[in-house]
Amino acid sequence: MTLNPESKYPSRRAFVLKLRSDAQPGALSGRLENVVTGKQREFSSGEDLLDSIASDLRASRDDTAPSDRHGETYERSKE
Repeated sequence: MTLNPESKYPSRRAFVLKLRSDAQPGALSGRLENVVTGKQREFSSGEDLLDSIASDLRASRDDTAPSDRHGETYERSKE
């Protein structure tokens, strides 16, 4: 049996979700924190929450070295 070296649920993608005490189903608000990086983002709607998660996932993808990404190549912009 061969074990997959990559976790299906990597720690880098673990979040703590804290909802405000006055949050309602139609008015979702709170804070999202990445467990590994500690980066926190406040949100004031379900859409903001999903945008925060997507933004964090894009940032982690951009920070991944090309050798760590199986078969995927890209050029990092020079700014």
